[in-house]
Amino acid sequence: MSDSMIIVTTLQELWQALRLLDRPLGLVPTMGYLHEGHLSLVQRARQECASVAVSIFVNPTQFGPNEDLSRYPRNIERDLKLLETACADLVWLPTNEVMYPTGFQTWVTVETLTAPLEGAMRPGHFRGVTTVVSKLFNAVRPDKAYFGQKDAQQAAVIRQMTNDLSYPIEVIVCPTVREPDGLAMSSRNSYLNAEERRAATVLFRALSAAQQAYQNGERNAETLRRIMRETVQTEPLARLQYVSCADYDTLQELETVSGKTLLSMAVFIGNTRLIDNFVLG
Repeated sequence: MSDSMIIVTTLQELWQALRLLDRPLGLVPTMGYLHEGHLSLVQRARQECASVAVSIFVNPTQFGPNEDLSRYPRNIERDLKLLETACADLVWLPTNEVMYPTGFQTWVTVETLTAPLEGAMRPGHFRGVTTVVSKLFNAVRPDKAYFGQKDAQQAAVIRQMTNDLSYPIEVIVCPTVREPDGLAMSSRNSYLNAEERRAATVLFRALSAAQQAYQNGERNAETLRRIMRETVQTEPLARLQYVSCADYDTLQELETVSGKTLLSMAVFIGNTRLIDNFVLG
């Protein structure tokens, strides 16, 4: 591990810096505006790897035309202080020009796994995610890469891509970090006003209610979906986009719960879109 954190922007600087780092190397890809969830990934990488690299890049290709790219929260100075405290060895801050040079025309697409859930609601989103992550993997060549369980479908899609493209990289999915009242940590939580912030706990309450029913022996997937829907509907500020009770690996909706299962949902609280999930079994 190096004594001070290296900060690089260009690919040439990155590759030069990587030569100085001991292996195994862990990569934590982020879009910045870091919170405890991101830092828990850095800590996990720190435990398992000789060196830790973090990328910060707000990836324009994963935002839809009416999404929040221009107002997505950013605070690089604060991010770098947090990463220094967390003992990251290397931070890569690529620009749009580095990631998508003039004339860029190559895309990485995972097919079936991206069709439901987030993929259905945000067309083109996962094409942007898989393309940027494969670029990060190619540039950094880590031994392990760390992602959060909060973006469960993203994690599944990246696992699939990593297998399909024979990346020699272990993808590690770490538990969702939550606020004391259960709200999953997310950079987008900063959009919520005080009243919306209180209302946002309805996602956790809905998932908890379905989990409780499951623990009490409920195995009918539609019943679990109904419990989640009805809980969300008790919150006047919440507008449900979808609830799902799906196979953990394939993300296909289930009729009966058996084996590892993903409960997930997307909910608008005011104008802010939040996602969350629990894993059963």
